[in-house]
Amino acid sequence: MNEKYWIGFDLGGTKMLATVFNEKFTSIGQKRRKTKSHEGIEAGLKRMIQTINDALNNSGISADQLSGIGVGCPGPLDLDKGVILDLPNLGWENAPVKEVLESAFHCPVAIVNDVDAGVYGEYRMGAAKKAHCVVGVFPGTGIGGGCVYNGKLIRGKTGSCFEIGHIPVFKDGPLCGCGRRGCLEAIAGRLAISSAAAAAVFRGEAPYLLENAGTDLSNIKSGTLARSIAAGDKAIEQIIRHAASILGYSLSGIINLMSPDIVLLGGGLPEAMPKLYTEEVSNAIKNQVMPIYDGTYKIVLAKLGDDATVTGAATWVQESTTNKK
Repeated sequence: MNEKYWIGFDLGGTKMLATVFNEKFTSIGQKRRKTKSHEGIEAGLKRMIQTINDALNNSGISADQLSGIGVGCPGPLDLDKGVILDLPNLGWENAPVKEVLESAFHCPVAIVNDVDAGVYGEYRMGAAKKAHCVVGVFPGTGIGGGCVYNGKLIRGKTGSCFEIGHIPVFKDGPLCGCGRRGCLEAIAGRLAISSAAAAAVFRGEAPYLLENAGTDLSNIKSGTLARSIAAGDKAIEQIIRHAASILGYSLSGIINLMSPDIVLLGGGLPEAMPKLYTEEVSNAIKNQVMPIYDGTYKIVLAKLGDDATVTGAATWVQESTTNKK
C-alpha cells in the first residue's frame, strides 16, 4: 500500500510556509518565503503553488503522491467553497484558494482558520493530545481562540467561530479593532498591553523599557516586555499580570460553558513569559469558575510553536477527507 502524504500550508500576512508530512505526520520537507502582499491575488496564489512545489522538491515527493492540502489562513472564510472572503493585510477579496490549488495539484484541498488550525494541530500532535474538549486561546497582537470537541473543530455553518478575543468584557470599554467596545482583545491583547507599557515609560516607571524600546508601540513586543520584567520594571509586570488575569476571568466563563479538560495557552505572550502568564490566568480562572468545575481542567502551554498551523491544517484535511460523511 502506497504511503500517504499531506501538505500543511500557513498563509500569513508577511510569510507563507508549506510543510510536507508523511502519514505519521512527521515533517519530511518544507519551504518558507515572504508573502509579498503588494502583488495581488493572482500573483499570491501562484506564489502559494510555487512554495508547495518547492516543499515537494525538498521532501523528494511528487505532486501525484499527495493525498490532500490543508491551508490555514486568517480573515473571514467560506469554508465550503474554500474561498478567502477578505484578507485586508494582503488586499485579497474572494480568493478562490481551494479551486486554484485543486486544479494545480489534483488532490483535495481544505481551508481552515489559522487559529483553529493551531488548536487542532496541538490536539492531534501537540500539548492537547487525546483531550475530549480543548479550548485554545492565543494572546498576541490580538487574542485568537479555537475549540476541538470530541475530535471535531467547533465552527459555524460556513465559517470559523470561537472569537474569544471579541467576548465583551466591559460595557462601553476601550474601542476594539472590530469596531465594538469593551472586547477582551481591546483590554488584554498585546496592543493594549503595549499602549499601557508606553504610558508607563512616559511616566518614568519603566527604565529598562525606556532605554530599549521607548514609547514606540512597534518596538514593545512580547519578548521585550519579558526582558523588561526580568530587568526589574515592576510597572510592566503589573500591566502583564492584570491583562493575564482579565483573560483568565473571561476564560472562566468559557470553562463554565464548555467544560474543557484542556485549556491551551499559546501565542507570543505565554511563550515569552510562561510562568508569570500561566500563574495569573490560572489564579483568575480558579477564583471565578463555578466550583463544580474546579479541578476538572488542566492548563497547558502549546508546544508546536510555528509548526502548529501547518500541522493542524494538514491533519485537518486528512480528517475531513478520510472521515467525510
